[in-house]
Amino acid sequence: MNNIDLLTVNTIRTLAADAIQKAKSGHPGLAIGAAPMGLAVFEKMRKDPKRTNWLGRDRFILSAGHASMLNYSLLHLFGYDVTIDDIKSFRQFGSRTAGHPEFKNTAGVEASTGPLGQGFAMAVGMAVAEKHLASVFNRDEYRVFDNYTYTIVGDGCLMEGISGEAASLAGTLGLNKLIALYDSNRITIEGSTDITFTEDVGARFEAFGWHIIKIDDGENIDAVRLAIDEAKIADKPSLIIVRTNIAHGTAKEGSASSHGAPLGEDVIAQWKEKLGWNYGAFTVPEEVKAHIENMLESDKAYIREYDDMLKAYAQKYPELYAKLELWLSGKLPDGLADDEAIFEFEDKPIATRVCSGTVLNRLAERIENLFGGSADLAPTNMSELKCSGFFSKIDPSGRNMHYGVREFAMAAISNGIALYGGLKPFLAGFLVFADYLKPAERLSALMDLNVIYIMTHDSICVGEDGPTHQPIEQLDMFRSTPNTYVFRPADGRETAACYIAALGLKSPAILAFSRQNLPQLNGTGKDALKGGYIIGKECDESRLDAVIIATGSEVSLALDAKALLEGSGLSIRVISMPCCELFDEQSREYQTAVLPSSCRNRIAVEALGGTSWYRYVGLDGDVLSMTGFGASAPGSMLYSHFGFITANLADKVKAVIEKNK
Repeated sequence: MNNIDLLTVNTIRTLAADAIQKAKSGHPGLAIGAAPMGLAVFEKMRKDPKRTNWLGRDRFILSAGHASMLNYSLLHLFGYDVTIDDIKSFRQFGSRTAGHPEFKNTAGVEASTGPLGQGFAMAVGMAVAEKHLASVFNRDEYRVFDNYTYTIVGDGCLMEGISGEAASLAGTLGLNKLIALYDSNRITIEGSTDITFTEDVGARFEAFGWHIIKIDDGENIDAVRLAIDEAKIADKPSLIIVRTNIAHGTAKEGSASSHGAPLGEDVIAQWKEKLGWNYGAFTVPEEVKAHIENMLESDKAYIREYDDMLKAYAQKYPELYAKLELWLSGKLPDGLADDEAIFEFEDKPIATRVCSGTVLNRLAERIENLFGGSADLAPTNMSELKCSGFFSKIDPSGRNMHYGVREFAMAAISNGIALYGGLKPFLAGFLVFADYLKPAERLSALMDLNVIYIMTHDSICVGEDGPTHQPIEQLDMFRSTPNTYVFRPADGRETAACYIAALGLKSPAILAFSRQNLPQLNGTGKDALKGGYIIGKECDESRLDAVIIATGSEVSLALDAKALLEGSGLSIRVISMPCCELFDEQSREYQTAVLPSSCRNRIAVEALGGTSWYRYVGLDGDVLSMTGFGASAPGSMLYSHFGFITANLADKVKAVIEKNK
């Protein structure tokens, strides 16, 4: 390493160590050990630090997000809006330099990372998006989408199963513009990776279909630069395995103690003396500033070329450019909620998963950037877009994805697609297997990503497959997740409304659909856009005896119970509540008009777990729901066995009325 490179690398390292020491918490080991490869990546990346959303940029994700100070140091040096004061306030309340990288919080951070392996999978999603968008928009010499996606991963990332899922798919799809650099420092919190992680990672990734490059000395920055150049011309995704030492050069080099705790004032002082670092804390030498400025010159030239190309593209292909702008804006076409064709269904029993497939395909004809797929369940999820083919290595123009049996990777890849911009990603699976993808949905919510989660087979009526396949607690799980909207429509028209509402959010949406046929109900439709509304013949509110709140397959049950109870002289209101979160956003006047505070007799019914309903029924009300797991039998038999029948619901209502007299 030449002198100026060494000084620059040491600047990155000392900034990281100083910030972590000042914060009295953080992860210095990888930030120090991986500094040369981090510098090489930022040097090679096409970027515009003043325009972090510049379309022509390469993407970088620090999958090993605990080493966030490596990212922040690089962002600061390369002119992003990360100041020395930001570095000094690392991990403090309100800081732009949080403990782990956070999307939207820090200029230049492309994804929230820290849950290991997910950053890697999101990088796969970005590479998918780039390849598909290039197939749609690129023309001859007009390379609108032509960027690389870089990610730095650690041992922990590659231990997590999600990285294997995502790497396997990336190799199959031939994502040749994806470059992962593996910081192989062989240390985790508990010690050497020899105790848990001894496989040949290169051989594993080679079997996945990746191009493998090995660098024995992580201090050899020129070798990393050459490896990146080699990766750029490979016809498959590349894994650059870089052998490093955690906390390189310090007294804690190679020790597990350097992974997640400050080095200590004495260790830092001794280390800086050994380096010949004759600067104060948080110093960037002038020579380093000049060196970085020289590195940025090639970016400035490329920025000018790209911007000129895009202007010429807009003039030559005005309609295509207008479509590009629409897709990048994330906006929906005007008038979807007023398009009656989206809401039309025959008056016959239809499973809402079938309704979902119908609506999804109607929307796909109107929203050309809908893009997604299923975890090997498209024929039963009804999630294939019939107007398009499947994305593949040979033909990336398809809008459908074969994700294989990889729920977790599917969700994280969808996050990457959403982060890249331009596409509206959806994914599909069984609701019970949402447990496999929940950590990625949590990041969807944390990052405000409008990823659509199509979750079918939504209750005990899955039937003969038994309790392993019958969801109980999954919707409660999602309803308890901040910034997540859960939809469970009752019929086709509600399904259409739920899709339109979900696609207009700046948050993830869970859409739960039935396996079994459900009737098309009178009075459903656009009122579902408000999350909850009165359904069925209305009664005189002044003599309202009870309110039944229901979702999905239980709305028709609630209407039947209403009819039975009204036959005995009671006055009952039924509320269809396809989305609690949307209902909670309505005005107080609307909420109380639908669910009057004067009526204490409230019963919620849902053939899943019932925890999330107590906020509506209160201590005076009751919930008819599952209190245990299901069983293996025909769905209709289970529905009856567990009490989801008209007479039982009517008795529950009577019991609440009697209790509150």
